Amino acid sequence: MHAYQDLLDIKQTETAIKLVKDYFERSLSAELRLFRVTSPLFVPAGSGINDDLNGIERPVRFPVARLGDQEMEIVQSLAKWKRMALADYGYGEGTGIYTDMNALRPDDEMDAIHSIYVDQWDWERVMTPRERNSEFLHQVVRRIFQALKRTEFVVHEQYPQIEPVLPEEITIIHAQDALDRYPELSPEEREAELAREYRAVFIQGIGGALSDGAVHGGRAPDYDDWSSPAGKEDYRGLNGDIIVWDPVRGTSLELSSMGIRVDAPALLRQLEITGTMKRQELYWHSRLLAGDFPQTIGGGIGQSRLCMFLLRKAHIGQVQAAVWPSETVKSLAARGIQLM
Repeated sequence: MHAYQDLLDIKQTETAIKLVKDYFERSLSAELRLFRVTSPLFVPAGSGINDDLNGIERPVRFPVARLGDQEMEIVQSLAKWKRMALADYGYGEGTGIYTDMNALRPDDEMDAIHSIYVDQWDWERVMTPRERNSEFLHQVVRRIFQALKRTEFVVHEQYPQIEPVLPEEITIIHAQDALDRYPELSPEEREAELAREYRAVFIQGIGGALSDGAVHGGRAPDYDDWSSPAGKEDYRGLNGDIIVWDPVRGTSLELSSMGIRVDAPALLRQLEITGTMKRQELYWHSRLLAGDFPQTIGGGIGQSRLCMFLLRKAHIGQVQAAVWPSETVKSLAARGIQLM
């Protein structure tokens, strides 16, 4: 990384964080017709409501004395809870919810863009069965991108030293096409090359096996629809990541993971692919298979990552209060990077 110059001091940064969060939240709500709701910090262990992410992360657990020491889990994300809430709260087609999600992921990496503390806007919108296709997915991606563009403009208006860098449109490319284009590169290197060229990309098809037998990135089997039905080998996978070019770090930065959610056939298919068929007996999964939940599209948008990108910060610890190894704090301080 080249010599870093912070464009905002700590007090300006705190004010700018609120500007970004308030404005983007309103823009996202308007674009997708989302209502703000209150969400849980923890859910019952063993209910299937918590997200397993890549299937290897350990949720933080604790017993509740007043409930007979029943164990609860700090949420890792709210992908499944949101869909249950849409059903239980009675939201109709074309509307949805968003919430401030705070999570702990103690197994996550700790580096410039990863923290064990995760804060994001989790959102979910009811869709029709007719919208279960790539075209609808792309429409939603472009709406989210326009909310990002408007927020970037507002930041520049308030802080002229922060120049806009996002392109007019986001480029959409499938993970298989990215592999065909850069067969010698790893998925992360492909993302960096595409982000460098287009400055904002949506890489579709995360979680399903590509032509080389590998996956572009891991996905749990029970929220995004990423697998191929029998006889439809050209199925494109109805999920993906929004990735931008970070001019400060000089590489790609993922801002959002999203997708059309599993219906009953996709859930069973993906549970079988991942060898997790016993999950169908869990509370959340049994409700989905019974037809209790609507068809939805949803995702998460990193709050700290968005602030880091729009405010041109070099480390996520400049926009969130978390914990870091002492050597990291000392190394960054020597480069003039102050963590919260």
